[in-house]
Amino acid sequence: MTDFQALSGFYQLLFLYFEPMSTMFPALMSWIFPGAAWFHHQLIPSDAPVPAAPLDARTLMMVWQLGNCYLLLGLVSSLVFRAARDSLSHDPIAQERIVGSLLAALAIADLTHIAATLVGLPADLRYAFFSWNPMTHGNITVVVILFSVRIAWFLGINRTRYYFFAHRKTKTA
Repeated sequence: MTDFQALSGFYQLLFLYFEPMSTMFPALMSWIFPGAAWFHHQLIPSDAPVPAAPLDARTLMMVWQLGNCYLLLGLVSSLVFRAARDSLSHDPIAQERIVGSLLAALAIADLTHIAATLVGLPADLRYAFFSWNPMTHGNITVVVILFSVRIAWFLGINRTRYYFFAHRKTKTA
């Protein structure tokens, strides 16, 4: 198999393996263990224990649907990157166009996810970085890192560009 030119080295490790696994994991956490009530409680950092009362039907459905969104995000990333690698192994330009399109969509989603999380946090926790729990760091800190690496990919840092901002020869008349 040839190298995956559009995603090489660190980019391949991050976007083809780490990110899909890290986005599918919350789905399992919300559905199976520790469960929807724990997941719901962790969305806003708190020292209070997880309430013993079950979630109402609407909240439970919302948490499970959120889990489904996480699963979908992980599957789309994993499957599209692999399809580009396997189907276009000898066409790095086409690979980069497809990978770049997905990374652009993910970058936009990163920004809206960060904004929604920050706006949803109580004002006293919004910028209290050291008071955040792992869920909040996952929703903000990790997503900021992923967004930054996506921008680095578009800037061509530590990779060869084939399509996005690549220098192309133009035809002269």
